[in-house]
Amino acid sequence: MDFSIKNLAVVDFFGFEVCITETMLSTWIIMAVLILFAVVVRVKLKKFTDIPTGFQNAIEAAVEFFDNFVKSSAGERLAFLGNWFFMVFVFLLVSNISGLFGLRPPTADWTTAFAFAISTFFLIQVMGAIFNTKSYLKGFIEPVVFFFPLNLIGELARPISLSFRLFGNVLGGMILISLLYGLAPIFVQFVIPAALHAYFDIFSGVLQTYIFCVLSLSFIGVMAGTAKGS
Repeated sequence: MDFSIKNLAVVDFFGFEVCITETMLSTWIIMAVLILFAVVVRVKLKKFTDIPTGFQNAIEAAVEFFDNFVKSSAGERLAFLGNWFFMVFVFLLVSNISGLFGLRPPTADWTTAFAFAISTFFLIQVMGAIFNTKSYLKGFIEPVVFFFPLNLIGELARPISLSFRLFGNVLGGMILISLLYGLAPIFVQFVIPAALHAYFDIFSGVLQTYIFCVLSLSFIGVMAGTAKGS
């Protein structure tokens, strides 16, 4: 079986060949769905009332929950990061469970996972430099200045570990399910895959999304000195 990322088309873009891959197509589809949903929510906002019910209640509950999640993970002073991480959470969640709808999960491509992990890395450094400048700089030479190379390597390893944790779990689940469909008898395919999809696509997808966001926020909060106990 071939689990490599396939090129679907090659487009000439001002003299440069641009490959359209499965990951890109899945990402565009997910982006289109999320944008459409955002438009629907924006239209519905005009009809929101002081006493929430139904759809309004669900949206407000989700926003309030995530605001509290960001504050508890990174601290009150970094609450403004909620908008960014709400987008990250929703996109990663939909990406992780997109295999249920016949798409190749974008997060099964390391470049997608690394793109989000590197954004976390820059937020860690920027928030640390802004909110906790003295401790941020001192942290690179603790306990003594000779540890600077090791401390630097430790910081650079964070986006790599974050991305591989997300990428590895999503790709591993996709490979196991694909192997079962390819090797198991037809009558087995109608029974076992449902349980595996429930675990790898839904449970594991939600769990990996949560872990990525909570680790990212915790790293940022600790570096910025805003998280509880930092």
